[in-house]
Amino acid sequence: MTGVSDMPIVEMWTDGACKGNPGLGGWGALLKSGEHAKELFGGEKLTTNNRMELTAVVEALRALKQPSAVTVHTDSSYVMNGMKTWIAGWKRNGWTTSAKKPVKNVDLWQALDAEVGRHQVSWVWVKGHAGDPGNERADQLANDGVDSVR
Repeated sequence: MTGVSDMPIVEMWTDGACKGNPGLGGWGALLKSGEHAKELFGGEKLTTNNRMELTAVVEALRALKQPSAVTVHTDSSYVMNGMKTWIAGWKRNGWTTSAKKPVKNVDLWQALDAEVGRHQVSWVWVKGHAGDPGNERADQLANDGVDSVR
């Protein structure tokens, strides 16, 4: 499926999970384009929920083989605020916060910024655990990611 710009159109749902914070963590993503769907997940032994939320989006965008028009559905206010509000200032300030402190998870924010630069990305916040089928599947995949590192 292609859009006016001939870019593939991709819908993705991403989620992170952590058992303990920090603790065992997992991330999951569901990607759909036309009739095609792909599921991704992974995990880390010692991480945080915010790192897993970010990793889910980074890995999902990295999985795209060509520039695409992407709609990211996330239940993470951290990811949404970061991408819509905070990141421009962080970049302007050399990846420091308005309080002149280093940005937490800067490695993942920089990776996400680079991936977003390859695509046309729009962001949609969804309420977690509220019945959105894509979000529910991403949540299950994130938990599969936790299980993969147990």
